[in-house]
Amino acid sequence: MGVPPARAYSSVGAGDRWHVEVDRSLCIGSAQCVHTAPDGFRLDAARQSHPADPEAAANEKILAAAENCPVEAIMISLLKSGEPVFPPEE
Repeated sequence: MGVPPARAYSSVGAGDRWHVEVDRSLCIGSAQCVHTAPDGFRLDAARQSHPADPEAAANEKILAAAENCPVEAIMISLLKSGEPVFPPEE
């Protein structure tokens, strides 16, 4: 049947920490992530996104930013185990 979408997966648990990464070769600088999670992402002078804290506390805004990235440039994994949060494994 396949893996459910990330929203259904939603592993935003109290105390969880995530590794947040932006594939800068994919990022188009749309700033959707900054608008969705202003505390989670920054744009540099080249309008490329990067996480404000690559080892962030799990939260819905960062997950929503990854889900809404128009080029799917944001990857999130659990910090301790490396298990993918977004995009989910297929």
